[in-house]
Amino acid sequence: MTNREKLEDLLLDIFLLEPEEFRFDLSRDEVETWDSLAVVSVAVGIKETFGYHLTPEEATSVLSVQHIMDILESRGISFSE
Repeated sequence: MTNREKLEDLLLDIFLLEPEEFRFDLSRDEVETWDSLAVVSVAVGIKETFGYHLTPEEATSVLSVQHIMDILESRGISFSE
């Protein structure tokens, strides 16, 4: 499974989205369930899935799925499979 697929599966689960609703350019404003609890769940899921612990500042500043990918790529996790 690629890192893109892992991230998609994680976020589908957390945000309660159907696969056809998911896009990598999806923004926080477009997801009704992207609330403070989801932010914590995303941080925990990223730690479990990718081994990277988002800082509180990173977790709360995320504005889109692409932003999550950008943070992880800056830490050496590749999404260019």
